[in-house]
Amino acid sequence: MTWSVMIFIRDKCFCLISLLGICAARPPYIGHISPGFVTSQMDWANQGGRFLVSNNSAFALGFATAQVDASSSVLIVTHVNSSTNAWTANRGRLISNSAKFVFNASGDVYLEDKSSMVWRTNTKGKKATRMMLQDSGNLVLIGDEDKVLWQSFSHPTDTLLPGQEFKEGMRLRSFPNSNNLSLYLEIKSGDLVLYAGFQTPQTYWSIKNDVRRTNKNITGQVHSVSLLSNSWNFYDQSESLLWQFIFSASSSPGDFWAAILGQDGSITFNNLHGNGSPANSVRIPQHTCEVPEYCNPYSMCYFGGRCQCLPTLISQPGCRPPPPSSCSQSNDRVDLLSVGEKLDYFALPYSTPTLKSNLNACTAACRSNCSCNVLFYERSSGNCFLFDEIGGYRSPIPRSAGFVSYVKIIRGSVSKGGSRKRKLAVLTVSITIASIAILAILTYIGIRCNHKRKKLVKSYSQENLEDEDFFENLSGLPTRFRYVDLCQVTKNFSTKVGQGGFGSVYLGMLPNGTVLAIKKLEAIGQGKKEFWVEVSTIGSIHHVHLVKLKGFCAEGPHRLLVYEYLPNGSLDRWIFRNSGKEGTSVLDWNTRFSIAVGIAKGLAYLHDECEGKIVHCDIKPQNILLDENFVAKVSDFGLAKLMSRKDSLVYTTLRGTRGYLAPEWITNNPISEKSDVYSYGMVLLEIIGGRKNYDSEECSEKVYFASYAVKMLEQGRANEIVDPDMEFDGNDKRVITSIGVAIWCIQEEMFLRPSMIKVVQMLEGLCDVPEPPISIPSSSRPKSSGGECTPVEHSDTNSTAFLSAVHLSGPR
Repeated sequence: MTWSVMIFIRDKCFCLISLLGICAARPPYIGHISPGFVTSQMDWANQGGRFLVSNNSAFALGFATAQVDASSSVLIVTHVNSSTNAWTANRGRLISNSAKFVFNASGDVYLEDKSSMVWRTNTKGKKATRMMLQDSGNLVLIGDEDKVLWQSFSHPTDTLLPGQEFKEGMRLRSFPNSNNLSLYLEIKSGDLVLYAGFQTPQTYWSIKNDVRRTNKNITGQVHSVSLLSNSWNFYDQSESLLWQFIFSASSSPGDFWAAILGQDGSITFNNLHGNGSPANSVRIPQHTCEVPEYCNPYSMCYFGGRCQCLPTLISQPGCRPPPPSSCSQSNDRVDLLSVGEKLDYFALPYSTPTLKSNLNACTAACRSNCSCNVLFYERSSGNCFLFDEIGGYRSPIPRSAGFVSYVKIIRGSVSKGGSRKRKLAVLTVSITIASIAILAILTYIGIRCNHKRKKLVKSYSQENLEDEDFFENLSGLPTRFRYVDLCQVTKNFSTKVGQGGFGSVYLGMLPNGTVLAIKKLEAIGQGKKEFWVEVSTIGSIHHVHLVKLKGFCAEGPHRLLVYEYLPNGSLDRWIFRNSGKEGTSVLDWNTRFSIAVGIAKGLAYLHDECEGKIVHCDIKPQNILLDENFVAKVSDFGLAKLMSRKDSLVYTTLRGTRGYLAPEWITNNPISEKSDVYSYGMVLLEIIGGRKNYDSEECSEKVYFASYAVKMLEQGRANEIVDPDMEFDGNDKRVITSIGVAIWCIQEEMFLRPSMIKVVQMLEGLCDVPEPPISIPSSSRPKSSGGECTPVEHSDTNSTAFLSAVHLSGPR
């Protein structure tokens, strides 16, 4: 009764003050509210809907507009400074802006919207004396003798706060994603697990399987979990500490960490007293593709977060197989569509095989199981997994053969009824008419093609004889394809995936499911010689960091090169800012360094390990391709130059791409494998800096990246060279090593540049990197700008480096 009187007096005083014009907004209650309290969002519009704040003002209870519907609201506890929602009362059922929050005299607290109960604490008759918002963010209903009748910490939504004990029986639930799928965190069978809320739940992470936890040799059953400082602590039933998950190197007393289950199914750890951002990208699960639907269902998720439709499903609407019909339709016919091999799925490591047998038994089990819509089969073990529904596929872990996967399709059988004969007759007539029309068209096309063939025979006969002589004199060539076969595997070149120097690249797939990248030369007049060079050069060499040429086609006017397909595309789309490529993310330093070493190893093989020395002549990011695990492979050997071992220098035609050309190309001097070293140095700087070697939009000091990098290195400001969008350890010595190696590679004097074998040794720490000289190529030096950072305009007097995308191949 006392608390009710105080609230009444407080509100009356507020009304009087408002009438006098002294105050324009009601202040929120501090610390607690009492029985008899009734309010709505409209009462607190001037306070952003907040009507109760904690004593330390860190947390607030109030109404907030729902993200999915601006006309609806939710009741939430919010961390004020970071705007993080710590708890939500009515996530599953939104309320109107006129809904009432009621704390009645009987001790019950609830939300009421249009006489309908939306949410309540179910504490009616328990004699609640006050509702408190504690400094920890816990909303607590207190009874006699300070007994806790109800608390929000026991009913978490998608966020855990320090001091909040997460126990068996509790559950975190993410907001549904675009496919209306929710993800959950729960303690099950003594393990903390994340699982997808499909009809049959599918686990995708557990603390027992996470190698990042401490004390991995200790076994036990998880009973409770809590956040303490910079770690997530796991306790057994006797409250003994089992493991810790350290999510941040910072353990400052001022930090206030929250664990948040996001809409994508990952858990991030955010410092609410900082900027509210995740802790150094620490997340659970560790990798992007380990969550259920980072990519859409049935799409492939590659390492690094790139999504792509599976080739077998490209023709399907939305990249999904046709949905199966109801199991109750007994006249349905069941088909299984093979979607590919070497696949993986997030739930497989946490699932028990349905059976262990051969592939035929696995497919038969799925056909006979009404709830089976997708199967996975592992050839090495015979494990067969059946699922009723799935999220996205993912690429298998390195050195894993992956799984075979089939998707069930149920098509309706031929309809039965009295009109069957009539329909059959109509169908017969239609087929007859269509056959006659097709025959007439084919006859016409045949006459035209025969006439055209006769005209072309003479012009191509001599050329074909030359080609046949050329290929017959080469040994160890890859498979030679017929043009008609390549038309079939590419579906008449319907899916274009890239543009090469002399033609376009198309996606193809062999009958055995092998995916190919097929380069169709379109400028035969200029590209014919490059085609011969590519076939004879790369066709006879094999290395993990060189793109594999699987075959070629030389038939009449057609020149095609058949490569292995690398799903992550070329390097430029991953390192250059504003590359315009969707679906890419910022590569971390470890991945970039691995790519740099891989390129160096590929070039070292060309220069020193082949029977003849091969100078690539066109090293640039567009010619570095990345597989599903971001392993770098050098590609596009159309401009390569073959040298004998006894030759150290050779004159040749000008070839390559401006911006990556060594000075000897420009000055009409002989070239060597050291010319590739120069190009590699430019590419290495671009990998480190995440920008092109020439960028006119930068200020004058930074336009020419090579000279800017040298200047920063001299001043001890190497961090200024590194891509600002990339997170890396400032103490990682590989960064300085890589910068030093790049500076050595781009020296104007050819003899100063290291060999590619030496580059590999320096990058891998097998030998020291000497202090690089301060000289850099004159073509990379900017004009003096008096120290001012001003944009540079294009002019003919600028370095040719600004034409970094211009391809050259011609006489010198």
